[in-house]
Amino acid sequence: MTEINDFYNNRIVIKPWGSEYTIYKNSNKLAITFLNIKHKQKTSLHCHPKKKTGFIILKGTAEVQIGLYKSNIKKYGPISRLVFRPGLFHSLKAASKGGVNALEFETPVNKKDLIRFKDEYGREKKPYEGIKYTRKINSKLFKFAKPKYGRSQKYKINNLEISLEVHKDFKNLIKKNDNSISAILNGKIIDSKKQNVICHGEIVKTKTLKKLSEVFKIDKYLTILRVKRLKKNN
Repeated sequence: MTEINDFYNNRIVIKPWGSEYTIYKNSNKLAITFLNIKHKQKTSLHCHPKKKTGFIILKGTAEVQIGLYKSNIKKYGPISRLVFRPGLFHSLKAASKGGVNALEFETPVNKKDLIRFKDEYGREKKPYEGIKYTRKINSKLFKFAKPKYGRSQKYKINNLEISLEVHKDFKNLIKKNDNSISAILNGKIIDSKKQNVICHGEIVKTKTLKKLSEVFKIDKYLTILRVKRLKKNN
């Protein structure tokens, strides 16, 4: 499985609805994929039986179907967050003219873990795209660098700032903007008995981490991806 997953590390996958590529990876524990969904196009209605997936919308308005019924379609814009348990069917459609950009979080990394229920492009019984649907990543597509403790990696996408940070306690983390969203890329938060409270793959409001800090602690180090809106004059 490692060899299959590694193949996509430096490839952009061409989809009938747009494209995607791996923008960050933490071994096979977690990967972040950058999605570009074209206007009025949508992903298949699919699920992942073994892995958990989550999304942060960065640009545009996404119509998201959760489950098998169209009555469960809701609209989400920046900086909405979604987390889907294993086996939950879902689909994203770009409702806005400029399309949708989103970060998808995959835990653990397993490109073969895919079942399509319905697809507008005839892919219902087909696996994840193979080599003929991929291209090498060009210099225009950036990747997130792995952060080190004490040094934040920052990126600007549209009117959002994405930062990757490493924390060993909550001291600086809970000072962050309460309106931001945080995804855990590595590490965990534990209770007094060292039981896991939340760990990599979770996407929460940053103020939720502040609330958790009242009772729990970080086990060694916690790597966080944080998304916040920039002020209009920035």
